[in-house]
Amino acid sequence: MLKSYVAFDIETTGLSPEHNEIIEIGALKVREGTVVDRFIQFIEPEAGIPPMITELTGITNEMVEGAGDCGEVLPEFLEFCEQDILIGHNVQFDFSFVKTKAKELGYTYDHMGIDTLKIAKVVHADLPSRKLGALCEYYHIENAAAHRAYHDALATAKLYQSMAHFYEETEPKVFKPQPLAYKVKKKEPVTAKQVAFLTRLMKERHITLEKDIHTFTKSEASREIDRILSQH
Repeated sequence: MLKSYVAFDIETTGLSPEHNEIIEIGALKVREGTVVDRFIQFIEPEAGIPPMITELTGITNEMVEGAGDCGEVLPEFLEFCEQDILIGHNVQFDFSFVKTKAKELGYTYDHMGIDTLKIAKVVHADLPSRKLGALCEYYHIENAAAHRAYHDALATAKLYQSMAHFYEETEPKVFKPQPLAYKVKKKEPVTAKQVAFLTRLMKERHITLEKDIHTFTKSEASREIDRILSQH
């Protein structure tokens, strides 16, 4: 069983690393089986938090108001991770967001990782669900606040330890750290449809933008549209 690692989880405004934003990062640093440090921070998104995300996570726009933006918080998290092996449940999802935002800020983010979801698909192929909540219930792991980043990261660490205890000897391959990889998509320019929609929104809601919408990237335009719809 791995004794030193970082278990982490993020909450986001959606499923796309290119178009959506990170709103919370939670992580714990384990050394020789003991938690030695924690990372718990909100990130204030540019476009606001959609109601469906608030319903899922309980995170509101008021909760993140005044928190650092991604450019402030993410470098702190990258430093927290050092060169550790990362553990997450469906870790590729979380890694893809951090990798994308890190590259936008000019940082690299390359790590080995262990995915507890992939482990569960092998050792618990018989279970109807391998979602984190279902596996926590199976192993009697208490998660005080599901869908909040730190609590999910802590539950994931406990899940990893539980599955390793019972199955690593018989399924060693699935427990070995693997390189995490995500190819960050090239930034695409704003589309004509987005320009037309933004122009109409600005006119209807009597707002002006500091930046010329024709210079936006596709993802920036998406975030701006989300922001206008949520705040105006």
